Amino acid sequence: MVLIAGPCVIESEKSCLNIAADIRDIAKEAGIPYIFKASYDKANRLSIDSYRGPGIKKGLEILAKVKQKLKVPILSDVHCQREIEQAKVILDVIQIPAFLCRQTDIVVAAAKTGKVINVKKGQFLAPWDILPIIRKIESVGNKKITVTERGVSFGYNNLVSDLRSLKIIRDFGYPVIYDATHSIQLPGGKGTCSAGQSEFVPGLSRAAVAFGCDGLFLEVHPEPDKALCDGPNMIGLEELEKLLKQVKRIEDAL
Repeated sequence: MVLIAGPCVIESEKSCLNIAADIRDIAKEAGIPYIFKASYDKANRLSIDSYRGPGIKKGLEILAKVKQKLKVPILSDVHCQREIEQAKVILDVIQIPAFLCRQTDIVVAAAKTGKVINVKKGQFLAPWDILPIIRKIESVGNKKITVTERGVSFGYNNLVSDLRSLKIIRDFGYPVIYDATHSIQLPGGKGTCSAGQSEFVPGLSRAAVAFGCDGLFLEVHPEPDKALCDGPNMIGLEELEKLLKQVKRIEDAL
């Protein structure tokens, strides 16, 4: 089981380095391999006033420093084709955001880099809808693929998790990751930004690992209430430490 974790978006170089170092140490103590994640730009925010991040140039510079200083693999999301050539130099895993997972051109362009491609399953898709997306990546000879489940839309401003999707997606032959922090998001729940129910993250994480997944995707912040983006669905470092010990025991029991 692997852990993909970090803040929603890069807030500063210092905060990124500190959070990545803390999570790395917690994951090492739990015996779980770790990939650092953070977005250099959140191009899909609802409001024009929402914090987006430092942008690709400064953001990739910061991610490069995290990679170099802490010796951890890096994951981030791309939002258009022209970003891919720059991003592939730094990123170990290129993430296709949920809202863009059906966009053929960006999926294929990312796949052509030869990097690991992590596809966030759109909350508007059934689990079997992910197979044609996998085929797009495979079409250029790239079979380094992971798929991340992040819940499905259930009415307005609400998501639910159907854990059956973990097996359905896994049976396509690639690792499946469970994104516990976005699965409890309430999109647009605060009017111009998302709300969240972070109290459900530990239970859903334990359930997903028990059901059978190859990793957890968790957004983590030392002070979620003060985070500049997606604070309501993030968890704190202390909670992460407790949770990783629990899910490792579940994995070992299986």
